[in-house]
Amino acid sequence: MGDFTVALNPPKTFGAEILPPVNRNSAAVQRRVTTLPFKPHGFRAIRASVMPREGQQQPSLGDALVNSPRRNDIVDVIRGSALSNCLSESNLHNTVPGLVSKTRGKVRDIYDAGDYLVLVTTDRQSAFDRILASIPFKGQVLNQTSLWWFEKTKQIVSNAVVSAPDKNVTIAKKCSVFPVEFVARGFVTGSTDTSLWTVYNNGVRNYCGNVLPDGMVKNQKLFENILTPTTKAADHDVPVTPDEIIERGLMTQADYDEVSEKALSLFEYGQQVASQHGLILVDTKYEFGKANDGSIMLIDEVHTPDSSRYWIANSYPERIQNGLEPENIDKEFLRLWFKSHCNPYEDEVLPDAPEDLVCELSWRYIFLYETITKSKFELPSTEEPIHDRISRNVASALSSLK
Repeated sequence: MGDFTVALNPPKTFGAEILPPVNRNSAAVQRRVTTLPFKPHGFRAIRASVMPREGQQQPSLGDALVNSPRRNDIVDVIRGSALSNCLSESNLHNTVPGLVSKTRGKVRDIYDAGDYLVLVTTDRQSAFDRILASIPFKGQVLNQTSLWWFEKTKQIVSNAVVSAPDKNVTIAKKCSVFPVEFVARGFVTGSTDTSLWTVYNNGVRNYCGNVLPDGMVKNQKLFENILTPTTKAADHDVPVTPDEIIERGLMTQADYDEVSEKALSLFEYGQQVASQHGLILVDTKYEFGKANDGSIMLIDEVHTPDSSRYWIANSYPERIQNGLEPENIDKEFLRLWFKSHCNPYEDEVLPDAPEDLVCELSWRYIFLYETITKSKFELPSTEEPIHDRISRNVASALSSLK
């Protein structure tokens, strides 16, 4: 195990009164379909206020997602200038004194700063173990969302955060990273090769040590939350069982027991918070490390739209009963678009993501941040180039840590 180097690829129970059991014999379930390919004009908002008149109910979260003045304003900014000003790459080792080396992950650029690591969250969008696009403001959203959750969850488990000198940057403590990602799941869903629905639909009934019953359908709620750990092999994730983790020396039994307990506690807390804000935290992934004093630390990111699936709660029961995909506020619809237009695992060249899809994903990430944190996302100033701003802020932060 080496220093804290963060995951290089991004990857969610609810009360029965909100999420009723699935009627497996219904005609809707029998004709279950997947989301249709992305249609560029499908998410254009009607330019009308969604603020209710006196006596009217507040608009649903789904309505606010697709039809609100805030959405119109954000999309206008994205189309106006942000599409051409994404942070697709950083090179702080050339601009900030004291940075020894750079490791380029799928989303984060990680710099060695001696006793610390500097994590720059870029706007790169990854899925299927590949970079698919650059999404305006995405890096800022991920960094600030994680910081919010790190603060909220520090009573469950300590974390590696030292400071956040820039909207896109976290300075973190170094630690020894466990070479295992803990994927917590509350539903049978997903579209990647390692997703629970994919393997279940292929006939697997014992996945990562979890025994699954016959007769489940896509997007159904599990009877209890489960963990499906993965480890790295070349450039992709490989599912492993708890026994394999111990037998292969990836973790000790004591460390695995402690980390798995913390992962499930984090997930349950995340689900509670999401529920309070009208959302379902469907699944997510966590990474942990061990500090010099032997304590367990949460690292990387927490409950972001990159590492997690979120669904809108109030529309879930009707949509699953009617054989429809849940309304989501994460990158799943981008995954589905690429899967419907190419083979993202095998095709050497992938199609460019449509501009409307890029704008929609950017807005959804911002929408999720604002919905969870109940704070307004602050659009960055364009007066100073983003790389210059980051370089200045990181240099100042590191000098104060000496």
